[in-house]
Amino acid sequence: MRTFLLICFLALAGFAPAALARILDRCSLAREMNDLLVPRRELARWACIAKHESSYHTDVVGPPKPDNSTDYGIFQINDLYWCQPEGAEFSYNMCGISCNALLDNNIKQSVTCAQTVLKKQGWTAWSTWDYCKGNLPSIDDCFKNIHP
Repeated sequence: MRTFLLICFLALAGFAPAALARILDRCSLAREMNDLLVPRRELARWACIAKHESSYHTDVVGPPKPDNSTDYGIFQINDLYWCQPEGAEFSYNMCGISCNALLDNNIKQSVTCAQTVLKKQGWTAWSTWDYCKGNLPSIDDCFKNIHP
């Protein structure tokens, strides 16, 4: 009986990370990124990218691409270049993190890695860039009635 209970517990524990996933919205993402010192002038662009890449879900894993790479997390960061997928033999891993870290409900590592992607490749690194270039609605409404 103890073995059965242990197996059930371990099986449930394997599903725990999905239960911790979050769905943010435009303003909650903007405020969290602001708290992580992302420049406010970039926040509307990041919110647009997250909306179109993952619908603000922190736990999204995209389907395999033609090159057998996969995108992870709220910003859909690619595992061939930016993170180390579990069990993979090779990744450039330019962010120096596990791809699973990009699925966490705490978006700090996703934001840090996304900023690295932006610095190295620019906004066009995201396939959804066409939706997010040009003038975007102001993000300032997300900071109304927020007291320091």
